[in-house]
Amino acid sequence: MHWSQELVEGRLIRRYKRFLADIQFDNETVVTAHCPNPGAMTGLAETGSAVLVTKSGDSKRKLAYTWELVKVGRIWAIVNTQIANRVVADWLRRGLVLPGHTAIRSEFRRGDSRFDFLLDDHCLVEVKSVTLAAGPGEGAFPDSVTVRGTRHVEGLAQAAADGMRAVLLFFVARGDLSSVRPADEIDPTYAAALRDAARRGVEVMAVRARATRRGIAFDGVVPVNL
Repeated sequence: MHWSQELVEGRLIRRYKRFLADIQFDNETVVTAHCPNPGAMTGLAETGSAVLVTKSGDSKRKLAYTWELVKVGRIWAIVNTQIANRVVADWLRRGLVLPGHTAIRSEFRRGDSRFDFLLDDHCLVEVKSVTLAAGPGEGAFPDSVTVRGTRHVEGLAQAAADGMRAVLLFFVARGDLSSVRPADEIDPTYAAALRDAARRGVEVMAVRARATRRGIAFDGVVPVNL
């Protein structure tokens, strides 16, 4: 995926109220940007961090800027969790992820939940962004308690029991993570539900993205340690 808008670099002053971030540009201008990430963002919201934002041309928007990436060490990590589905949809169409499917439907409702993708009417896919580094090279999900995430996992388990193919796909949003595990220390309920779903036939896999100023590239499959 290539960026459709120009990326502008700045420095993070603070992230607050979950969806707001004050950012200072090189010319000393300070703007308030939309932070499209509902999680704790542990390790990604440090004051002074280099960030990349895009500016919308929509005059009706309350906040013109959107926070997209943050520099962590030597890599850019994806802050905008809305990017994950757009990128995964492209990878699905190109056969980089779950190859062999021809029909891709987004935002499919089944039971009490809405899932990210339905492939060929028989494969249900839910995507979760991983940004938390729990140790050197080790990613963990979630970074905050997620009742909605637990409901999704339980819905996938039910779909598998009903004879569908069900996939929980972790989108590893930073290139310095080489594995993923459930974050028992943050949300043991989610972790238990994920392991139970895997035992009931849900496929749990992780794919890594590598973000640059040019775009976001597929960076391979990484192991999930349940």
